[in-house]
Amino acid sequence: MLRQDSNDDTEDVSLFDADDEVSKRPKKSKIKHPIASFFHLFFRVSAVIVYLLCELFSTSYIACVVTIILLLSCDFWAVKNITGRLMVGLRWWNQVDDDGKSHWVFEARKASAPGKKVTSEAESRIFWLGLITCPLIWVIFAFSALFSFKVKWLAVVILGVTLQGANLYGYIRCKVGSRKNLTSLATSYLGRQFLQQAVAKEEQAVS
Repeated sequence: MLRQDSNDDTEDVSLFDADDEVSKRPKKSKIKHPIASFFHLFFRVSAVIVYLLCELFSTSYIACVVTIILLLSCDFWAVKNITGRLMVGLRWWNQVDDDGKSHWVFEARKASAPGKKVTSEAESRIFWLGLITCPLIWVIFAFSALFSFKVKWLAVVILGVTLQGANLYGYIRCKVGSRKNLTSLATSYLGRQFLQQAVAKEEQAVS
């Protein structure tokens, strides 16, 4: 059963403080959904590779653009509808109520039993690594195309940023809940990092 937003009964998955979570619980490194894990990375990595190498192997700009758009579209659909649900138990979508109003729904799978996880640590790491890294790569491509005056590629890279950024935003909302929770999570994470550094410096000074 999937329930909206995060709460005490919602299963937790690795994001910012994965290292802390791993040290507190037994590891589950087995990949339960190898096909989903493969396609979670395949389409987005293929789009990046085609963007980088298409001019070396093809003189057709249209063919390159169409191939990249198809890969990005397949990636958006697969990540939004399949890999997020299977690999980390998260999903998001838009629904229209009876009054015709549009609502965004962000849900996380409820743990089947206290302390029991149904997602593996390996799949969680694969999911978040691919989800976070690739949009950053497309942002770099966007600045590169802009500053190198490759205007013809701007539409493609903007599409890449938009589609993959939308999935990233949607799944972070699923993970942490509302925007207020997202802000508080980032603040608390940075606070813990500064506190750990301060404690380490004090221990070094005492020793």
